Amino acid sequence: MRKIHLFIFFSLIHLVIYGQVNNDADLVLWYKTPAKNWNEALPVGNGKLGAMVFGGINEERIQLNEETVWTRNGLIEDKINGEKYISKIRKMLFDGEITEAEKLTIDKILSPRLPSGTNTYQSLGDIRIEFENYGRVQNYIRELDIKSAIARLSYTAGKVNFTREIFSSSPDDALLMKITADQPGQINFNLKLDRSGANPHISYGDAGIVTMKEHIGNKHGVKMETRLKIQTKGGEITSDGNSISVKNADEVILILVAATDYLGGDPEQLCKEKLAKIKGKNYQTILLAHIKDYQDLFNRVKLELGSSNARYFATNERLDALKRGSADPDLIELYFQFGRYLLISSSRPGSLPANLQGIWADGMKPPWNADYHTNINVQMNYWPAEVTNLSECHLPLFDFTEKMIPKGQKTAKTIYGSKGFVVHHTTDVWFPTSPIGSPRWGMWPMGGAWLALHPWEHYLYTGDLEFLEKKAWPIMKEAALFFNDFLVKDPETGWLVSGPSMSPENTYFDKDGQAVSMDMGPTMDQEIIFNLFKNTIEASKILGKDEKLSKTLEKKLEKLAPVQIGKNGTIMEWRKDYEEAEPGHRHMSHLYALYPGTQFSFMETPEFMEASRKTLERRLSFGGGHTGWSRAWIINFYARLHNGNEAYNNIRALLMKSTLANLFDNHPPFQIDGNFGGTAGIAEMLLQSHAGEIILLPALPDEWKKGKVEGLMARGGFQIDMEWDSGKLTMVKILSKLGNTCYISSEGNVLKLNTKKGETYNIDQNLEIINE
Repeated sequence: MRKIHLFIFFSLIHLVIYGQVNNDADLVLWYKTPAKNWNEALPVGNGKLGAMVFGGINEERIQLNEETVWTRNGLIEDKINGEKYISKIRKMLFDGEITEAEKLTIDKILSPRLPSGTNTYQSLGDIRIEFENYGRVQNYIRELDIKSAIARLSYTAGKVNFTREIFSSSPDDALLMKITADQPGQINFNLKLDRSGANPHISYGDAGIVTMKEHIGNKHGVKMETRLKIQTKGGEITSDGNSISVKNADEVILILVAATDYLGGDPEQLCKEKLAKIKGKNYQTILLAHIKDYQDLFNRVKLELGSSNARYFATNERLDALKRGSADPDLIELYFQFGRYLLISSSRPGSLPANLQGIWADGMKPPWNADYHTNINVQMNYWPAEVTNLSECHLPLFDFTEKMIPKGQKTAKTIYGSKGFVVHHTTDVWFPTSPIGSPRWGMWPMGGAWLALHPWEHYLYTGDLEFLEKKAWPIMKEAALFFNDFLVKDPETGWLVSGPSMSPENTYFDKDGQAVSMDMGPTMDQEIIFNLFKNTIEASKILGKDEKLSKTLEKKLEKLAPVQIGKNGTIMEWRKDYEEAEPGHRHMSHLYALYPGTQFSFMETPEFMEASRKTLERRLSFGGGHTGWSRAWIINFYARLHNGNEAYNNIRALLMKSTLANLFDNHPPFQIDGNFGGTAGIAEMLLQSHAGEIILLPALPDEWKKGKVEGLMARGGFQIDMEWDSGKLTMVKILSKLGNTCYISSEGNVLKLNTKKGETYNIDQNLEIINE
C-alpha cells in the first residue's frame, strides 16, 4: 500500500504544478532516491545539448554534454601505397596462408590508431549546486516524464515542498531548470560550473552569469563555451568569484546555452546570441514551445500491451521484480517509448548522428571514446527511426555519411586502387575512413555499404523522390562503385567475392589451429553487397539515370557468391565451413540477410530461414547475446523468424541482464545502441513490410494477448493502427500517405489494397474493408 500512496502523491504533484493528474504513468521513469552514480541519472536532450540529472537533495549534479565537444588529437591517414599489397594479401587468403596475410595487412594496410584510438567525445562539464540543508526529507520522488521530455524531482523538507524540473529545449537550443518552493524565501544555494579533468576558464558575475570556456584536449580539439544565466523571484544573487550564491529566493530559473567552433563561428558570440534569443521570453512560453516541439514527434506512436500493478512501483524496483519472474507489460511499453525518447533527444535535423552513447557521456574519456562504430552500432541506433514514425530523426545519419565520401574516396583509391568510397569500422566527427588497428576489427571495408542501406530505407518509407536523387543516390552510387571494383573471382568456385575482409570481430581456426579473422568473401560482406547492388539497381531505374552502372551491377549480382549452409545446417559465416573460435560470439554478422537485410524471407528463401533459426539457436547455446546490443539484435532476428515467444523471452532477458536502473542499455558499460535495437525489435514483432507485403502481428507473443498500437509506419508510406484480442487481430486502420498499392497479410489471409493519397482505410479482422 505504501507504494500506491507514493504513486498518488506523485500524481498530486503533477496536479499542483500542471493542473492535471498524470494519466500517463506508463510513460514515466521514477525513483524514490537520488542517483548514486551516472548510470542512475536521468537523461534529457534536444538533439544537441544534453544533461544527466542526478536529483541530489543537498548536492545536485547535472552533467552536461554538447554534441560537438570533440578532441582533435590528430587525423588518421591512409597508409601510402597500400594498393600495391592488396593482390598479394588476397592470394595469401585464397591459399590459406591466413596468419601471413594478417601480418602483411598490419604492416602495409592498417594505419596506427591515435594515442586515444580515435578522437574523443567529451563532457561539456557539470552544474553543481549545494542547497541549504533543511534536515529530514520526506516524500522524495525523482522522475523522467518521457511524454513531455521533462525531468523532475520533488520532496518535503522543513515543512516546505520543493520541486525542480529540467528540460532541454530544441526550439530555444537551451537547457532550463526551474526550482520552486511552496513557501516564500526558502530557496538558498551555491552554484558552480566545473569540468573535472580538464583546464577550463570559469568566471562568475554578480549579474547571475557564469561562463566556462576551454580549448579542449590541451588545445587539440574544439573551442567551447557554455553560459549559465540565473534568474530569481525574490531574494538576492551574489558572487565571491568562485561560485554564485542565491539567498532567500521564492523561485529560481537557470538557463544554460553552449557552443563550439566545430562548424565555424565564435563560441562566445554564439552563446550570447542564444541567450539574446531567449531574453524576454517567460519560462512558461519556453516550456510550452518545448513540449509542443517534442510531442509533435513523440505522440505519433502509442502502444498498449496490457497492464499490471507493477506500474505503481519505482522503475528500479520493476526491473528487480522482472528478475524474480514478474510480468510487466507496462515496463515493455515504457522501454519501447524510452527508445523513441532517446532518439528524439539525441538526433534531430541539423545535428550530428547519435554516437555510441547518444549525446550523453561522462568525463574526458568515455568508453570507446563515444565515437562511431560502423560494423553495427551506429546503424542499430537508427533501426527504429522509420518504423516508429521518427523519420526526421534519421536525417543526421545521412548528412554524416555524405560528409565521409571525400575521405572515403581517397581511402578507396589509396588502399585498394578502387573508385567509389569506402568506410572501415571506426570513425569520428572528423570523418576518418581508413582501416586502423587490428585485422580483427579494422580490416573491414563494409561500413559505407551498410550505411548506404539507410537512405534507401528512408526513401522506401517516405517516397521522397527528391531525397532519393539528391541525398540517397550519391551515397548509394559511390558505395556501389567501390564494390564494383573491389569484387574479385574466387579461383576455386568462380564466384565473385569481397576481400580482404573479415566477419566483424569474430575469429575461426585456420589449418594450423590458429585463431584468425581475415578471409575472402565473408558471408556478411556478400549479404551487404547483395542488398547494396539490388537497391542501387532499383534506385537507378526509379530515377532513370546511370543505366550503364545499373547493368554492370546486374551482371555482378548474378555472379556474386551465394550464402551457404554448412554441414550442421547453420549459415556459414565465412567462405568455407570453418570452425568458430568463439561459437557464442556477440556479433551474429552472417545473419545480416535476416535482419536488417531483406535477402531472407519465408516466401522466397524458406531454407535460409530455417538455417537462420539453427544459427541463432547454436549461437545462444554457446552463450551468445551476452551484450545489450547483441540481445537487442536477437529480438529482431526472432521477430523476422515469426517466433514471438522467443522474441519476448529476449526482451525480458534484455531488461533483466542488460538494462541499467535508468533504462540505459548496458553492454557493459553503457552503450545506447541496445536501447534503439530493443525498440526496433518490439516494432518488428508487431509489423513487418520488408518482403513485399505488410504483415500484421507477425511475431505476437502469447503474453501480449490484448493490445493496440497506433502510428507505426510500413514501407510504401502506410501508417498503421491495430488492435488485437485473445492474440487475434480485431481492427486495422491504414492511412495511405503516398497513394501506393499494398498487400496486407495476417494469418495467411492477404488483401490487395489500392489506395489514394491521404485516405484512411478501416479493415476488419478478416481483412475486409469496412468503409470503402
